[in-house]
Amino acid sequence: MRILLVEDDKNLGQATADGLRGLYATDWVRSAEEAQDALATTSYALLVLDINLPGISGLELLQDLRHKKNQIPTLFLTARDAVRHRIEGLNTGADDYLVKPFDLDELLARCAALIRRSGGQALPVITHKNIAYEPASRHLEKSGKSVRLSSREAAVFDCLIRNIDRPVSKEKIMESVYDWSSEDIESNTIEVHIAALRRKLGRDLIKTIRNVGYIIPK
Repeated sequence: MRILLVEDDKNLGQATADGLRGLYATDWVRSAEEAQDALATTSYALLVLDINLPGISGLELLQDLRHKKNQIPTLFLTARDAVRHRIEGLNTGADDYLVKPFDLDELLARCAALIRRSGGQALPVITHKNIAYEPASRHLEKSGKSVRLSSREAAVFDCLIRNIDRPVSKEKIMESVYDWSSEDIESNTIEVHIAALRRKLGRDLIKTIRNVGYIIPK
């Protein structure tokens, strides 16, 4: 699952991106123009958008997206805390609005709620055999017992469990798991995460399809 963060402030942007990356692959850009380029080439589950951007504002960017029928779930970040500003943001097409300074845990909770409510992702829990998985929080249980996954392991599992009985290529998994800033990508990195998931969840849960990818069969 991939998020686009648009925040021009270097320190706040870096801190917010780092926080989001604990749960989601997060691409961070610092202008509306860069955001337009990213949205044109990459599929995102959520847009976290600062209103006060240099050049094209966040409001103008979202207006343009909605005019083009792009309904990506969007959360505005802004220092504007007046009620009229919140109304303006929501009327522009935002799904939520968070005033700076904000608590990271609240941002993560709001992101999870928007992703949970968005089309095609409404199920709060996905169950498969003895596995129960909550996509929004990445919480996973096996036979009623909580299983701790690293953020990368959780992202790989999320990609596979959303495609039960459908093969998922290694390239597709990498696209879902790693953002532009990732520096720890090696040729066998997905295989390492798959091996870890098999150790924690059972060797028969995830199957390898040679020259195709991986699958969680029904």
